[in-house]
Amino acid sequence: MANLKEIRIRIASVKSTRKITSAMKMVSAAKLRKSQDRILQLRPYAGNIDNILLSLQQSMEGEIEHPLIQSREPAKVLIIVISSNRGLCGAFNSNSVKNAINLAHSKYSEQMNKGQLYFYAVGKKGADLLKGKGYQLEGESNDLVDGKSFSEISSFAGEIMNYYTEKKFDRIELVYNKFKNAAVQELIDENFLPLKMEEQEEKKFVDYIFEPDAQSLILNLVPKALKIKIFKVILESIASEHGARMTAMHQATDNANELIQDLSLQYNKARQAAITKEILDIVGGAEALK
Repeated sequence: MANLKEIRIRIASVKSTRKITSAMKMVSAAKLRKSQDRILQLRPYAGNIDNILLSLQQSMEGEIEHPLIQSREPAKVLIIVISSNRGLCGAFNSNSVKNAINLAHSKYSEQMNKGQLYFYAVGKKGADLLKGKGYQLEGESNDLVDGKSFSEISSFAGEIMNYYTEKKFDRIELVYNKFKNAAVQELIDENFLPLKMEEQEEKKFVDYIFEPDAQSLILNLVPKALKIKIFKVILESIASEHGARMTAMHQATDNANELIQDLSLQYNKARQAAITKEILDIVGGAEALK
């Protein structure tokens, strides 16, 4: 059994750790509230943009002509992985990377075998994990997951769209965590380019009169819709990160409390054993003097 001094040092160390995890939990809770408000405000706007595009598509005869909508055979594929710059958020980052790798091996195994599949890491932790596993990175961006504004994220979205229009890649996918609540984040992998507008079931669209014509509106709205999509995905990931970190720090604080209780019990037992030994030594000495 460890001596009393060693146990006291361990208890002090765990108490210090508990203060850190408790403080990090409160900080993450405050950041989560702000991030949650941002994503909840953006979701209806992003959904209405998609509905407008779908209405435009239905009003036009034939296929929509736009370089970001026209699909082609996916000879080269890019998977954008959204993670975080900091750790201590449970399996948040590792799950994103694992999901991206599973997507690559299951859906794009042919491109993987030909060396035509690349990853783009948004977030330092995702980049580190992918590099550690030996995967090719087309690029990485660490500052986008620090709560950047729409204008700053738009330039990144424009760069990704150029990858497609310049035929550098034929398919671009997104892998990220969608925010549900503080304790639940849903892993999502979805197509980004080419843009696909899927009709919603039992959804009625109004037959609008468009001014200017629908094709002109399509040319302006498609890039905007894609920029909003990237912005929304990053906000979803940021909110999910803070939720995951708050949950992880809450569990770490609870574990520290349990460990302190166990160590305190161990300390009391050791102290009682030491006192009992001293009493026995005194009694034994008194008996020897008789």
